[in-house]
Amino acid sequence: MAGNPLAADLDRVLLRTRPLWEELRGSRLFVTGGTGFFGCWLLESFAWANQELGLDAKMLVLTRNRASFRLKAPHLAGRPDIQFQEGDIRNFAFASGPFSHVIHAATEASEKLNNENPGLMLETIEAGTRRALEFAAHCGAKKFLLTSSGAVYGAQPPDLTHIAEDYAGAPDVSNARSAYGEGKRLSELLCAIYGPRHGIETKIARCFAFVGPYLPLDAHFAIGNFIRDDLAGGPIAIKGDGTPFRSYLYAGDLVGWLWTILLRGTSNRPYNVGSSQAVTIAETAAAVSRALGKNTPITIAQKPVAGAPPKRYVPSVSRAATELQLDQWTPLEDAIRATARWHGKGA
Repeated sequence: MAGNPLAADLDRVLLRTRPLWEELRGSRLFVTGGTGFFGCWLLESFAWANQELGLDAKMLVLTRNRASFRLKAPHLAGRPDIQFQEGDIRNFAFASGPFSHVIHAATEASEKLNNENPGLMLETIEAGTRRALEFAAHCGAKKFLLTSSGAVYGAQPPDLTHIAEDYAGAPDVSNARSAYGEGKRLSELLCAIYGPRHGIETKIARCFAFVGPYLPLDAHFAIGNFIRDDLAGGPIAIKGDGTPFRSYLYAGDLVGWLWTILLRGTSNRPYNVGSSQAVTIAETAAAVSRALGKNTPITIAQKPVAGAPPKRYVPSVSRAATELQLDQWTPLEDAIRATARWHGKGA
């Protein structure tokens, strides 16, 4: 794929995952959510490995709008080893023939939908996961990857700096805005039910926060908004008080983790996916300004409440590190610069 701006990233992903790809030689994969942020990276890395290693693998991608994706990523939409099927995740028609691996990456983390229509959010997540699992059973898939979320833990206690997979908290079910997190919890439960029943290895990736090419800059992702503000000349606007802690894993690192969890992870054992390097929202804005070299001014809309503990959304990734030898290899400021370059005006 000559001229691919992600070539260096995809080479690094392949270098770190090369032994895993032999399992996919000559196989057929089915992917939901393949045209979103996660999905585009899954397609990019699959196409790269397929070409570089001569795997002769095929991928079928469920999408709501094939024409729209062709405009977004024509170099992927036109590949003979990646085909597309239009349909709704909740009731898509089952494709014919066997598929060895199913990746369920559909259901975007839409804050707008979660706030305005939480019932639809919950129903879409539940019905979509059930349909994807039913298809995995129907097509004889041996492995199934669910991209779950750190939202399954509910609010992270302020005295818990990093949240691990064995934390027993949960979303507040008295709050309708918990629909997304509770939906992901239900999705994991469905995997625990369907996997043993149909002989499918169900792999769970609990994903936190990310940055990189294909990340939309006009959604609810703070780091994307900050990059957008900087590219527009500033100021970088923080809507809150800047004190919450987050962490950001680069998308190239992310996709390497996802393939590793699918192919090597223990069935029905969740793995946190993200960075353990905590930064406040204010520090994130400063990192964007510094990385893009403009010293763009930063505005903070609110003052911190005296004595209030900061909110946190930061994973412990020791399980992934210990069991799967996964780590973060892209520094945050490099990830910021790569994201800005992707959007055409970066440093």
